[in-house]
Amino acid sequence: MRIRSFIIAYALVLAILLFADRRPRSTTPDRYSHVVDLTDGQAATPGQARATESRTRIIAPGALIPGTWTAGQIPPDRLIAPLVVMDLNPAPAGSPQISLDDIAAWESRQGVIPQGAVVAIRRPGAHDDLATNDQLVPSFPIARDAAQFLMDARYTIGFAFAVDTPVDFASDRTLARQLALHGSYVVEGAARFTALPATGSLIIVAPAKNKKPGAAPVRILAMVR
Repeated sequence: MRIRSFIIAYALVLAILLFADRRPRSTTPDRYSHVVDLTDGQAATPGQARATESRTRIIAPGALIPGTWTAGQIPPDRLIAPLVVMDLNPAPAGSPQISLDDIAAWESRQGVIPQGAVVAIRRPGAHDDLATNDQLVPSFPIARDAAQFLMDARYTIGFAFAVDTPVDFASDRTLARQLALHGSYVVEGAARFTALPATGSLIIVAPAKNKKPGAAPVRILAMVR
C-alpha cells in the first residue's frame, strides 16, 4: 500500500509539473519605452571646466524631525514608486496651491492616485528646467489638508517639485511634522516634468548614501510608458 501511495503521489506531482511547463509564457513587451532624467544640471562636456552643480535635492524626514530617517536610511522600497504628475493651476491670489478640490478633479479625469506613489507638481507653460517664471509660488505648493489626504488616504510616500519651487517649511511646521511622521520625503529642484504624462510612469529616487540629517543631493529618473 505504501508503494502504491508513493506511486500515486509521484504521478500527481509529475502531472502538476507537466501542466505548469505547458502554460503559455507571457509575451508582453517591456512596459516602459524610455527613461527621462529629472535631475537638474548637466554633466560636463569636453572643453568645460566643470559640471553644472545640480539643484536637485531630497529633504528626508530626518531633516524635519531629528531621529527619523535621513536620506541614506530611507528604505529602498520607498525609493521606487508609481509617479503621478499634477498641474499647478493659477490662483486669483497669485499664490497657487493644489487643493482637495484639485485632487478630486484630477482623479475624476485620470483615475484614483495609486497607493504609495510620488506626486510631482508642475506648472503648465513654464520651463521647469529654469527658474525664470515670475509667478509667485508658495514654499509648499500643496495645501496642508490636501497633502494630509494624499498621505492618509493614498499613502503618498513623496512629493517632487521643479527647480523654481524652493521648499521652506518654516511657515508650516505642522505640515513638516506630518510629512516626517508619515516617512514622506520631498524632492526639490527637479527638472523636465513637462516631458512626463500624468500617469503611468515609475520614479526611481537615488539619494547619496549618508546619515546627514539635512537635504542631500539626489538623482531621480522616470521610466515612462
